[in-house]
Amino acid sequence: MSDQASTPNLKAGILTRGSGPSIAYRRTPGRGPGVIFMTGFMSDMSGGKALALEELCRGRGNACLRFDYAGHGESEGAFADGTIGSWAADALAALDELTDGPQVLVGSSMGGWIMLLAALARPERIAGLVGIAPAPDFTERLYAEELTREQRDVMKAEGKVIVPSDYEDDYTFTQALIDDGKDQLLLGGEIAIDCPVRLIHGLEDDAVPWRTSLTIQEKLRSDDVEITFVKGGDHRLSEPHDLDRLAATVARLLDLVG
Repeated sequence: MSDQASTPNLKAGILTRGSGPSIAYRRTPGRGPGVIFMTGFMSDMSGGKALALEELCRGRGNACLRFDYAGHGESEGAFADGTIGSWAADALAALDELTDGPQVLVGSSMGGWIMLLAALARPERIAGLVGIAPAPDFTERLYAEELTREQRDVMKAEGKVIVPSDYEDDYTFTQALIDDGKDQLLLGGEIAIDCPVRLIHGLEDDAVPWRTSLTIQEKLRSDDVEITFVKGGDHRLSEPHDLDRLAATVARLLDLVG
């Protein structure tokens, strides 16, 4: 494992593990609570939200960690080999090996599912959560509502299917992702998390319905849950004013729990 203070152009540190691909990360030293950013499906730690949070933490003096799941960004591994469970294990390795003390987890889209799984696994380490268009259980909706019968047949026969995307790269969905997702479902019962939670969701999100955030707050055991709905907001919420809102939300939560 190597470690270097994070700057935009600095070479990533590498977290090596006894088994599994090595994880690339960038860590900004500082006081606690720290902030860990968890990216979305096929996203990486170089995105605008991750960099905005790093800038916020550097200005405040809080520690910050951003990293890539296996098969994403600068980390080792093949994307098609990943599942929700394996990426959650990557997140836990980053939390355990690269941070100390209480942490605020910030998860975007699929990262919102990962952050909830991490908080359930390490409740003593988690001071608060911030979800941006959080997408727990998205594999169920994906399989039942978004993939066509033909695409499901291809995935079953070949183990994966490639689906055109509105973003830079087409999506690769695997049968393993769908099958493992069933073992990680959270919205069928109480989510036993007690820390403060903040959710931000665009009302024009065409990837994760905004009502998902309502369901999450209903299932959370915590009494301190706030949702911000953004009129006209899309799934990414990456425009400058969106990043300002995210930074302000995280700053207020850090003030509350710190």
